[in-house]
Amino acid sequence: MARMDETGPASKGMHLPLWLWRDYFRRHLGWVLLAFILMAIEGAMLGVLSYMVGPMFDQVFVAGQKAAVYWVAAAIFAIFVARALSGFGQRVIMAAVGQWATAAMQTELVRHMMRLDSVFFQDNAPGALIERVRGDTLAVQVAWSAIFTSLGRDVISLVTLLAVAVSIDWLWTLIAIAGIPVLVIPVAILQRLIHSAARHARQTAASISTRLDEIFHGVNPIKLNNLEDHQDARFGKTVNAYVKAQIKSEAGQAGVPAMMDVVAGIGFLGVLIYGGFQIIDGAKTIGEFMSFFTAMALIFEPLRRLGNISGLWQAALASLERLYAIFEEKPGILSPVNPIAAPARGTEGDVALQNVRFAYGNQPVLDGLSFTAKAGETTALVGASGAGKSTVFNVLTRLVEPASGSVTIGGVGVNTIALADLRGLFSVVTQDAALFDESLRENIMLGRPEASDADFQAACDAAHVSDFLRETPLGISSQAGPRGSNLSGGQRQRVAIARAILRNAPILLLDEPTSALDAQSEAAVQEALDGLSQGRTTLVIAHRLATILHADKIVVLDKGRVVDEGTHAELLARGGLYAGLYQLQFAG
Repeated sequence: MARMDETGPASKGMHLPLWLWRDYFRRHLGWVLLAFILMAIEGAMLGVLSYMVGPMFDQVFVAGQKAAVYWVAAAIFAIFVARALSGFGQRVIMAAVGQWATAAMQTELVRHMMRLDSVFFQDNAPGALIERVRGDTLAVQVAWSAIFTSLGRDVISLVTLLAVAVSIDWLWTLIAIAGIPVLVIPVAILQRLIHSAARHARQTAASISTRLDEIFHGVNPIKLNNLEDHQDARFGKTVNAYVKAQIKSEAGQAGVPAMMDVVAGIGFLGVLIYGGFQIIDGAKTIGEFMSFFTAMALIFEPLRRLGNISGLWQAALASLERLYAIFEEKPGILSPVNPIAAPARGTEGDVALQNVRFAYGNQPVLDGLSFTAKAGETTALVGASGAGKSTVFNVLTRLVEPASGSVTIGGVGVNTIALADLRGLFSVVTQDAALFDESLRENIMLGRPEASDADFQAACDAAHVSDFLRETPLGISSQAGPRGSNLSGGQRQRVAIARAILRNAPILLLDEPTSALDAQSEAAVQEALDGLSQGRTTLVIAHRLATILHADKIVVLDKGRVVDEGTHAELLARGGLYAGLYQLQFAG
């Protein structure tokens, strides 16, 4: 699976506005319709207000009718109250709908991404994906709220104001808006500019998130290698690129209302010259002119916002394309349509790989790999870095799919078992203990949420988590911190081991589980793992050979192939690759 195409799904058939409406906004259709009604009321009030300017001038200011003062004032007050209430209501409703739609989109986006293949996350940086979940969805929300409001309120304003203007003098109206068709070609050009700039801005925003993710997760290596200036310059360059792209996009969006203002000025110039002489000649009253002037003055504001919709839409489209591109990604590793039941507890049988081949892109990792891990025994995998040891674990758990060959548990192909059932057969402890920013209890209980307090305590004791809990003020309720940052390396590893012990799965996958422990803790935890391994099929990735001297079988890997296997004594006696590795580690 390659990196996602940033150009969007223009050729994929689904029309983006319909996709967004179908999946998100239609869930709140009733509220959206109510908001549109309130928008229409708010928009119509501008037309009514411009109409009332006529009686205000002709009947109150010119004719001096005292009785008209009261009803004209009351009518204008009612107009402002109606506009205030409808405007408040529609803004609150649209804000709520926008927030709920964004939350739903973000939730579904994360849910969808978590089910994509692991290769997807190797090809797409975490920061870039975070920006799609947060930045792109928020950009869509802001743009859509503005577009919905403009369509619901400003269209009605435009229609009612035009109706008032035409009712006073259709020729004046035609003169005022005669220049609008001239804007068609410039607006079309600006749309392409805005779309291109907005897309580039969103891509650069993703790069910013990626840089931040790298900086914050690698802050200690940055300090130790004096890379602050380098990273500062690198981040500054990315931010500057974003600023330039964003300014270009904003300038394009500002261009449409700016051109509207020029057209409005030309229109008013023509009306003032033509209409002014009519008023002087007595063909039109001052009230009519002021009513028309008010309508035309007000008409260009919603017209400017409607003209700005094209820019907002192009900006939103850039984010929509990026979001849609993720939803178009489909996992390649799925549960079979008709899965076979996973082997029952105690009947798992041997774990076997036969002529398995796998490559990351064009780089072969497993090259015809074949070996068997006997049920109930401990099988160790050794070899130089890049020999394919960790990939074996990924193939067993179907985090990756081999190009060819078979992987079986008790004679049952792993690709014939439902994914949840297959992964339920394994407890895994890796070198990089995966902890979450939650309490230690919550981190351990992830192994088996329904476990009893007694089982939980036993797991903590066996993994020697209980030993360091006495040193923490909150004990088992202490927060692990982001990625377990509140714990030492050894403590993180013990929490991960406690989780695996509590999970109590029949097959153990151990990737140097004691690598971060001191000698005393390592001996204690190794003893606990030895006890846990009894009666279970255990596969251990080992770089320190001292930890696997008593394994039932040691499989030696080199460049994705098995080059030797046997017990520690047998391998030493044969004097092959294993013997060489042993001599390197124990020569001193």
